[in-house]
Parts: sequence; C-alpha cells; structure tokens
Amino acid sequence: QVQLVESGGGSVQAGGSLRLSCAASGFPYRRDCMAWFRQAPGKEREGVGLILREGRTTYADSVKGRFTISQDNAKNTLYLQMNGLKPEDTAMYYCAAESGGYCDTRLRAQYFDYWGQGTQVTVSS
Repeated sequence: QVQLVESGGGSVQAGGSLRLSCAASGFPYRRDCMAWFRQAPGKEREGVGLILREGRTTYADSVKGRFTISQDNAKNTLYLQMNGLKPEDTAMYYCAAESGGYCDTRLRAQYFDYWGQGTQVTVSS
C-alpha cells in the first residue's frame, strides 16, 4: 500500500524558514519523480516543484530562488526547504507521486496519483 506522509509544517514569521519532509513507502515501482503542491483556502492546488529520479529539479516561478527540493533515496524521503517565506506562501502543502511511466514536469495535479495528507504552513507578516 502506497503511503506518503508529510511533516514539518508550522507557523513562522515572514522571512523565516521551514523544512518539510515526505516519507514514502509501499511503492511497487521505481518512481520517475516526486512533487510538492500547495493549496491555500479558496484557491486551486498549485505545483511548487518536483524532482526527477536523477535529481534534476524544476520549480514554480513564485518560489524559485527561495525553495529547494531534495531527496534521500536511502530513506525514501522527499524534502522541501523553504527560505524567505512570505505570507502568500501560507497553504496546506502536499507531496505527490506519479503511478509510473510519466512525470508531468508542468506540475498538473491530475497527473499525480498518490498524495499525502498535507502539512499546514502559515506565514505571518
């Protein structure tokens, strides 16, 4: 059974940092990529960034230069380091994985089949 479990969310002031983790288990195949998404109240879920199997990353313009995605394959864990946080970064953050064979580098949520339960990030001004 595939499981994605996020942790590390919390409340910080603008300019602060947080590091989110996503522990992955139960995958019967080798994933092509994993991604981070976020969803603020009243808004659609949006892609934050993803990391390909070989380690190459891509990010949404809104977080470039501030957020960094990494992975520890030995621990089956995905990370999202968030620096320079802004109030507009406030959202529920989710990690996601595709079901094999296709990684949507345009970060369209419908192409990711497995999702964690989310971890809340709140940034105050």
